[in-house]
Parts: sequence; C-alpha cells; structure tokens
Amino acid sequence: MRLFFFAVAVCSLSLVSCGGKKDKIQAPKNGGGAAKAPPSKVDGYIVRLEAFQSTIEMPGSIVANEVTEIHPEVSGRIVQLNLVEGRYVGKGAVLAKLYDGDLQAQLRKVQVQLALAKKTEERQAQLLKIQGISQQDYDISLLQVNNLNADIGILQTSIAKTVVRAPFSGKIGLNKVSPGAYVSPASVLATISQTDQLKLDFTVPEKYSGRIKIGQLVSFTIEGAKKEFGAKVVATESNVMETTRTLTVRAAVMGKDDALMPGAFAKVLLSFDPDPNTILVPTQAILPQARGKKVILFKGGTAVFADVVTGERDSARVQITQGLKEGDTVVVTGLLSVRPEGKLLIGRIVN
Repeated sequence: MRLFFFAVAVCSLSLVSCGGKKDKIQAPKNGGGAAKAPPSKVDGYIVRLEAFQSTIEMPGSIVANEVTEIHPEVSGRIVQLNLVEGRYVGKGAVLAKLYDGDLQAQLRKVQVQLALAKKTEERQAQLLKIQGISQQDYDISLLQVNNLNADIGILQTSIAKTVVRAPFSGKIGLNKVSPGAYVSPASVLATISQTDQLKLDFTVPEKYSGRIKIGQLVSFTIEGAKKEFGAKVVATESNVMETTRTLTVRAAVMGKDDALMPGAFAKVLLSFDPDPNTILVPTQAILPQARGKKVILFKGGTAVFADVVTGERDSARVQITQGLKEGDTVVVTGLLSVRPEGKLLIGRIVN
C-alpha cells in the first residue's frame, strides 16, 4: 500500500513539473514580444554654399561739419553786437565789438612817443656820421624806436582782440548775451555751425571693425522724414572703445536737405560685400541650448545632434559659421520628438 501511494505521488509531481515547463515554453508565443518604434518622419534641408550679403542697423547722429562756441579773447563791455540768430555769416564777419577806448588812448600816446624817438634817432644818425656822438649813444636812441614799435604792435594786437569774428562760414545759433554786457574769455556769445556739409557718426560692433572701408556707402533715415539719405565713410576712430567694444565711424552726408539738422538721431543701415561661401539654414532648425546651439543632422537614417555657431540672420534663415559643411542634411520639422540616435525617415526636402 505504501509503495502504491509513493508511486502516485511521484507521478503527480512529474505531471505538475511537466505542465509548468510547458507553460513557460509557450508563454512567449501567447504573450508576444515588444514591437520596435517606427522611425520619425521629418523634413530635411540640404546644406549648400550660397552668396549672402549681411546688413546691420545701428543708431547714429547727424553732426555739423564744423561747430564751435564763440568766445571773446579778452574781457570787456560789448559795445556792438551783430549776432543775428539763425543767420548765415561768412568767415571773418564781425560778430561783436568790445570797448577799446583805453587801448586806443594808449596807442595814440605811444605813437606820439615813437614820432619823437624817430626824430631823435635821425639827428643822432647825422651826428654819428661826423663822429659828433659815440656809437653807443646812437644805439640807445635806435633801441628806443624799436621798443616803441614793439609796444605799438602789442597794443594793436590787443585792440584786434576786442573784435569777435566768425571763425568759419556757418549758421549762428541762439544769442547768449546782450549789448552792454560785460564778458570774459569764459563767456559764450553764441554757437556757430557749418551746416552746408553734414557728417554722420555711428558705432559698429568690434567684430565688424575689419570690414569697414573708406568710401563705403551707407544709408540712413531720420524721424519725420520718409525718404532715405546716403552717406560715404570718410574715417574711423583709431581704436575700439573699451567700455562698449565698438568702433566709431564717421561718414560724409551726400547732398543737402533742409530736413537734416545737426544732433538729429539717425537709423543707419550698413551693408557689407556679399560672401559667396555662406551656409544658411532655416531659423526653425536651430535648437537653443543652455550652452550654445545645436542642429539635428540626418545621417544614414539616424538623428545626430551637432553643435553649431551662428552668425547673422535674415527674416527666415540663420548663418552657420561653424559645425556644418556642404551636403549635410539638417532636420527642420518634428525637432521636439527626435531623440539622439533615433531613427528618422525623410518625408521631403524643403529646398
């Protein structure tokens, strides 16, 4: 009896064991394996070299060709004022006259002394010929004449300084003084600006400093005028400003227009020579990163994330200066769903 139960138990265990192994073997057939994700369908852009003319916009200022404050050279009371506000004057025109009565009196006095000294010198010259006086006595009288001539020159120069003249042809600004006022060399009578020829000053970033050329044409606009004006680069500053890392450029405004006034703000457009070997990609292809920027390349059906360095841009494309070469295929759609080394399928080429 014991042997019978033992045999039944062994058979039962064998059946259970066989049944369990059979279930393990057949489980994969009933459950099925994990299916692979299909490749992402994207649009591509094939990189090629093309010509690109970069244009930058900078703020600028209109400046007069020449501008200065008018100061008297000496102190005195204004007895004549010819400053007419807003009037054009020529170079050397008398703008103001200071009182010089005391200097004129001194000049007349010295002139009388000079006339007497000349007569004395002439008499002693005759005496010297007959050896009536020594050479030393004659030299003293001649020295007196020369000293008086020098004094007259000094007085005439001082009198000339009482006349304030225009340093160049230009337009007079607003008067700062009135007739009868006492002024000194520190006093400002008015400002004169030469507006027949205007200049345009603007700054460009340091990276463009090597691309500025003398004679280069620029265009600009000002507030209140719908037309576009032109200017030609005539000079640049000798160094880049350390505080702003910009280079100051000066251009001569071409033509004359009453709408242009010194001090006006200008929007300057500067275009550089086109670069025939520029790489441009659509703006949407750029992936901003915490440190730099990336694009997704299609290589052998796989997504490859590449670091790039961008340059200038236009309305729809961005210049790539590093990271791409001609013939690369850049992904331009579905960027957020693409993963590194993920499988891709190009739907169409957008260029």
